[in-house]
Amino acid sequence: MRGTRFVAVLTVAMLLAGAGCGVPLTTREQGALGGALVGAGAGALIGRATHHAAWKGAAIGGGAGLLGGALIGDRLEQRRRARYDDGY
Repeated sequence: MRGTRFVAVLTVAMLLAGAGCGVPLTTREQGALGGALVGAGAGALIGRATHHAAWKGAAIGGGAGLLGGALIGDRLEQRRRARYDDGY
């Protein structure tokens, strides 16, 4: 139960932190935030299902999701800039 509560508090904190930004997020930042949220949720579920601490799974999944989401978002941003530079 403590792990589930931790994940819920972490998710709400991340959403509030993103909502408080006055400048729109870049594609990379959006990917990182989304990846971290999905990774933390999946990690918590996997951690709980494998009889480990859910918060450890959430931390590992959140970190991996953050990195993966940022890389994907960065690639999408590069593609968008290339299309803009080509005149599309």
